[in-house]
Amino acid sequence: MNRKPIITSIKTYYLTFSEKMLFKKEKPWGIILFKRNIRSFKQVKSLTKEIRMIFKDPYFPVMIDEEGGSVSRLSELINSKELSQVFFGNLYKKNKKNGKKIYQYYLNSICSVLREIGININTIPVLDILQKKTTKILKDRCFSPKKNDVKILGNLCINTLKQNKIGSVSKHIPGHGSTNIDSHKAIPVVLDSPRKLEFVDFSPFKNINSNFVMTAHVLFKKIDPNFVATQSRIIINQIIRKKLNFKGLIISDDICMKALKGDLLLNAKKCLLSGCNLVLYCGGNTKHSSLLLKGINKIDKFTVKKTQQFYEFLR
Repeated sequence: MNRKPIITSIKTYYLTFSEKMLFKKEKPWGIILFKRNIRSFKQVKSLTKEIRMIFKDPYFPVMIDEEGGSVSRLSELINSKELSQVFFGNLYKKNKKNGKKIYQYYLNSICSVLREIGININTIPVLDILQKKTTKILKDRCFSPKKNDVKILGNLCINTLKQNKIGSVSKHIPGHGSTNIDSHKAIPVVLDSPRKLEFVDFSPFKNINSNFVMTAHVLFKKIDPNFVATQSRIIINQIIRKKLNFKGLIISDDICMKALKGDLLLNAKKCLLSGCNLVLYCGGNTKHSSLLLKGINKIDKFTVKKTQQFYEFLR
């Protein structure tokens, strides 16, 4: 499979000539869409169709970050402003049976929209545990302070997406709930002991059946004092792969975020060296996409195998 391990992004609501030429030549693994890329149902259907025509691949991964609530890239098409993960977590807390039914109904509805517009991966669920110290940017994006509720609703989300042939990306592994710092702006540092982290923050991610996971740009000081999780061999190999037993593809969080120091290409290489299988770039700058795609080697055998398995899942 002739792909580069980059999930890249585009500038606007159509493919520019330079983007088309770049993608045809350098072949990213996938493309992620944002609000800037979506104006109408007709437009985005045309866009995803054109993307797949470039790669001559009906299953080419086209991803979106549609959590509902404060993170809705489909706000030009649907209104999910009130339908955050914490909203569904609170419903579940009040009435477990009805809460699960309503959340599943919502997920099925979102999946029907995604299928209609040609998107086959959604970067949900957020499995971070809501805590008093959780950064404001994550407050409405977490299901609950209770790890068992997070696990139950997370599994419901993953399984419902699977039933709808939509890939799930569980995040932010191994957990982002124990910091009040927004990793878009600075490096979040967690000083909790490994034992406490395994019991609380890491636990919802253990043995999850998600197609993909997305890493946390968080520095767990007592596990690896030198690298955030995204670029830590210790965390990816010892925690995510071994202790949490994740067998699928690991995607870095956006490498544009200020929690990562250094230039884009260096950060992309650090992510891959640490054990990430795919690097996410959300900036939409064609020159940056070109730099990354031309500067990185093709996907490895493990990523080829897992990508082929994902394609089998989609069929």
